[in-house]
Amino acid sequence: MFDLLREFVLFYPPVFLLVWLIGANFVFLYPIVMSVVWMVGAAIFYWRYEREKIPEPVLTETPLVSVLIPGRNEEESIRETVEGVLAQTYPNLEVIVINDASTDRTLEVIEDLAARHEKVRYLSLQENMGKAYALNYAFVMSRGEVIVCIDADCILEPQAVSWMVMHFVQNPRVGAVTGNPRVKNRTSLLAKVQTAEYASVIGLIKRTQRLLGKVMTISGVIAAFRRRALLDVGLWDTDMVTEDINVSWKIERRFWAIHYELNAVGWILVPETLRGFWRQRVRWAQGGVEVLRRHIGILTDWRMRRLWPLYLDYGMSVVWAFTFVGLTGAWLVARLLDLDLPAELMASPFPQWNGSVAAIVCLFQFAVSLYLDSKYDKSLPRYYIWVIWYPLFYWIFSALATVYATPKALLKKKGIRAVWKSPDRGLKAQASGD
Repeated sequence: MFDLLREFVLFYPPVFLLVWLIGANFVFLYPIVMSVVWMVGAAIFYWRYEREKIPEPVLTETPLVSVLIPGRNEEESIRETVEGVLAQTYPNLEVIVINDASTDRTLEVIEDLAARHEKVRYLSLQENMGKAYALNYAFVMSRGEVIVCIDADCILEPQAVSWMVMHFVQNPRVGAVTGNPRVKNRTSLLAKVQTAEYASVIGLIKRTQRLLGKVMTISGVIAAFRRRALLDVGLWDTDMVTEDINVSWKIERRFWAIHYELNAVGWILVPETLRGFWRQRVRWAQGGVEVLRRHIGILTDWRMRRLWPLYLDYGMSVVWAFTFVGLTGAWLVARLLDLDLPAELMASPFPQWNGSVAAIVCLFQFAVSLYLDSKYDKSLPRYYIWVIWYPLFYWIFSALATVYATPKALLKKKGIRAVWKSPDRGLKAQASGD
């Protein structure tokens, strides 16, 4: 078999050389070009919306807000999360906690909270139904004009709800507002890298997308929705691995606006084990490809033209992952077979001179993003030193996760319920800002 492969490669060297050079340039240029786009977009967004600091949200109305908190096996974090909601400065809210068939003491903790606080109600599901199902059931119980959804480990800053409600009060076209998740646990190298990632990648991308008028993903960990917008799109789809990405596209396809509110800060726990990190990235990758598959129809609908750049950008990121993994695999095969090929084909796909360029752009991107986000988390600059590990954890892990998850997303049958899997909540939680 190896002999046949060797003969095939040697017989068509010009073809392989051309494919290799195109792929290698794409792997090198795509992240750099997008990094520049994100930095420029974020800088413009900052100049327009963040430069002048508003001390507190201005509310002329205070509609009822229903805060939905779904969770499964969250006994260690659910109490602090609910108490964080009850400590909000916003005066008119209710809390609905959903226990999705937990097997630990989660239900017991929720019952105690409901007995102690009049604003707290709960729903207990007897079977693991998944996050989307849990949110749909709780929506039926809710009474609020604004629906705020947070994860069971998310600790809100006191004014977070007020900042999000402000957008609905000021603009009737706003269908959803995505908040600003910040990493709470920072005890390991992996968590420190993610601390910088949430500012550098997620923060810059959302700023740029908001500037362009279309946000690809509402952060499922902290988001707010106009009740009418959710009804308009038929609530959350229960067969999508990432219900937050899908509901974002459904809302924007119905011409509702999505805003990004950086002052709506929620402190979250991120994975601190490679296994937990891998599971998270696979889920994100699978959910993204599922959304591309389900919403491919926008490419033939002129009315959806403002969504085309988001769709194509994510599609290109999938192509990049396959190209990176494919070139790496081809290089390893060439080395193992000891093929006598042109020097260009035998060159390592891993960064060499061009890696220095990519590294400089990456470091500059982090410097810009950490500076912008230090307004909301003053401890961020101290994590700049850890970003040297970012290409390893993000580029390689994300590429492998995308290649692994894409077939699962493409072959998955529509209508199969996405059930709940409790995420890795970290090795040790620290106080926010530590």
